[in-house]
Amino acid sequence: MFKPIEQEFKVSYRYTLHSTKGLFDLENELFKSIIQEYKKNSRVKLLFVIDDGVANAHTDLLKNIESYCEKYSYNLSHIKNIVVKGGEQSKNSDGSVDKILKAINENAICRHSFVVVIGGGAVIDMVGYAAAIAHRGVKLIRIPTTVLSQNDSAVGVKNSINAFGKKNFLGTFAPPYSIINDSEFLNTLEQRDWIAGIAEALKVALIKDLDFFVYLEKHAEKLRERDYETMQYTIYKCAEIHMQHIAHGGDPFESGSSRPLDFGHWAAHKLEHLTDYSLRHGEAVAKGIVLDVTYAHLIGLITENELKRIVRVFEAIGFDLRFPVESETEMNRLLNGIEEFREHLGGQLTITLISGIGTKHDVHEIDNYLMKRALQSVNDTTNLKVNQRANH
Repeated sequence: MFKPIEQEFKVSYRYTLHSTKGLFDLENELFKSIIQEYKKNSRVKLLFVIDDGVANAHTDLLKNIESYCEKYSYNLSHIKNIVVKGGEQSKNSDGSVDKILKAINENAICRHSFVVVIGGGAVIDMVGYAAAIAHRGVKLIRIPTTVLSQNDSAVGVKNSINAFGKKNFLGTFAPPYSIINDSEFLNTLEQRDWIAGIAEALKVALIKDLDFFVYLEKHAEKLRERDYETMQYTIYKCAEIHMQHIAHGGDPFESGSSRPLDFGHWAAHKLEHLTDYSLRHGEAVAKGIVLDVTYAHLIGLITENELKRIVRVFEAIGFDLRFPVESETEMNRLLNGIEEFREHLGGQLTITLISGIGTKHDVHEIDNYLMKRALQSVNDTTNLKVNQRANH
């Protein structure tokens, strides 16, 4: 008999997050320099995929992309602009993925070409998935256009679409070549989209960085009122913590069961599905975090003062923390998200809570009775405050 043949190898990944303003202004050489870094002395094919919400809000964008690529045509070969439907619906079927794959095929986009996606987190997820499965992976540049995508979803290594009624059921781990945050895209966001992304900043602060939480606590009103400099720092710091965790957390492709960056997400993912994705991801994450910190208080992990402090920050920024869940049946449907989360993780159930602001604490079982009490407590408290405001 032959003895087993064993093989081991390591692959190094490197990508950079850039920040700029007016990416496709003709005098802004950042995008051109990123392509030149890859291949300096020849033209590189570029297939652009743009979120329709972004295209509609920035009516000169497609023209500016073409003009920019024409100016730097010695290096940039602009193949095509494709506009796709934005929002979570882009991930709910394979129609948009097929559209991207067809364009990659018809335009001979190879592994030495680039797909450039411009849009919110859902479109970036979907296009990243298509790019990762075409030719076993074509190069991807992400240009996120929302707070949440600039500080969270676009800075990681995951790509996905939804299937079988489950969030991110189909997906890949495929790092982008580069990420470019252009602050100009934030100017046209609705208020709810401006606020929603701050939930992810609060998430990383609560599990990893007390000082960052204090910053968010002190600047909650400025964030709500759309102070530009405060938001830029919040995005930068949140993205930095996310990227540090991916690089140094010991599990970049999530082969284990502990996923701190999914704090608050078991409920958030289920809520998005139960509300037919009428909730923004960040809005659902805010509710999920407050539910889990309320549960953490009920099991003795954090004090009442810590819980009140956390809730005050979410409310000061402008989050509605009420759950659209009232009956026992609806509660049970929501709590089914715990088992679905375990299935998504694989292996042992691991839910990240906190044992103090800035300190994560993993648990491996959830007391459904206490979680229902936590849910009821969140709704009772927030409904009371809503009624008090209405009476005033």
